[in-house]
Amino acid sequence: MDDVLLGRVLTATTLGFHIIFATIGVGMPIVFMVLEFLGIRKKDTDYLTMARRIAKGYTVTVAVGVVTGTIIGLQLSLIWPDFMRLGGQIIALPLFMETFAFFFEAIFLGIFLYTWDRFKNPWHHWLLNIPIVLGSSLSAVFITTVNSFMNTPAGFDLVDGELINIDPLAAMFNPSTWVRVFHVVVTAYTTAIFIIAAIGAFKLLRSKFGEDREYHKKGLKAMMVVGLVMAALTALAGDFSAKFLHEHQPEKLAAMEWHFETEESADLVLFGMLDEETQEVKYELRIPGFLSFLAGNSFDTEVTGLNDIPEDEHPPLVIHYFFDIMVFFGMYALGISALYFIAKFTKLNEHHPALLYAYVLTGPLTMASIEAGWFLAEMGRQPWILRGYMRVSEAVTNADGLGITLISFVALYAVLGFTCTYVLLRMFKGKSAQQERFDLYGERYEGGRL
Repeated sequence: MDDVLLGRVLTATTLGFHIIFATIGVGMPIVFMVLEFLGIRKKDTDYLTMARRIAKGYTVTVAVGVVTGTIIGLQLSLIWPDFMRLGGQIIALPLFMETFAFFFEAIFLGIFLYTWDRFKNPWHHWLLNIPIVLGSSLSAVFITTVNSFMNTPAGFDLVDGELINIDPLAAMFNPSTWVRVFHVVVTAYTTAIFIIAAIGAFKLLRSKFGEDREYHKKGLKAMMVVGLVMAALTALAGDFSAKFLHEHQPEKLAAMEWHFETEESADLVLFGMLDEETQEVKYELRIPGFLSFLAGNSFDTEVTGLNDIPEDEHPPLVIHYFFDIMVFFGMYALGISALYFIAKFTKLNEHHPALLYAYVLTGPLTMASIEAGWFLAEMGRQPWILRGYMRVSEAVTNADGLGITLISFVALYAVLGFTCTYVLLRMFKGKSAQQERFDLYGERYEGGRL
């Protein structure tokens, strides 16, 4: 395995592991913010207990996210030094601001965790959610601007190998920033919400504590309400992304859709198998003209095909499969959350075991959609590390030892993943939510109300 491939695999392994904790880190504050709001508004200790339990578990994932985020920063400098030598002069501002946003979140998270029941007016404690959500979301915003810069570089001129006219703000707010930021933040919120919904549904199926059923039903309903809205916004983000790619990265759109000939009324291709030599697609599902509609809101929109793009700039065509996974699993979450309310409002049993199993799948499938989306985004930029300026092969380190480094980090991530899972399971094992609720609210507890 050559150094370029080793570097890519190592970076992909780190990002693939980190994105789990980054997504939870961005999305989970919205969850306990909503639950605490409902608890205070309804004077319901079920929601307040949920918020406290989720916030407690969240701190464990934050700790792991800090470790993997730090590793990514180190790997950028060690594995891709030429990119950092060039890009670091231009895009250092959001890298610094991301660190600031994390510290901002961490400070208020500490205050939040240690001041439950310390305020006479509970709304004052709820207000602490706002800087936590802002800090976590801004972390995603700033780091996404760096990734956006890699896809649509801006804010500098490169003349005879020298950088001139550097504008850090123009680099940060490059053409793809707003589309990608919206997509990243909304999908993180969506995924975190459906993870909690999946846990609630699983507990309704398997929990040994029968007294917790109403507790989990409340949590499931709250998550399905917010999840339906966020899943719809995720679909909107996907629409924005398709239109942006059509205008600014036509090679990525063409590769992920196996679209070879420039034409109007281009079909949307889902699933299928490709013979790359003959460019023949088999067993696919085609939606006539819909790729053109996605690209420009018209079935007559002309969509650039891969045959009109230099062959050495073609992204790997495997990204089509990641596109299918991302879209299918994302739409699954939207459909299942809608089905929950269809069942509820048509007097069917929204807690039927078959539906509960379907809800359980939303958590892992939305996380799989996140993973597929990031592989699509990063592989779809190939062969560039900085599109139009520097290829991946030009940026990789010349140092030896990438192979043993890869093995070491895979072992580290296995340990971190196991330890995090074990701690989270032990944290909530052997104690019912109702018992914890009574322990927390004691003499103020009466029928679940404050």
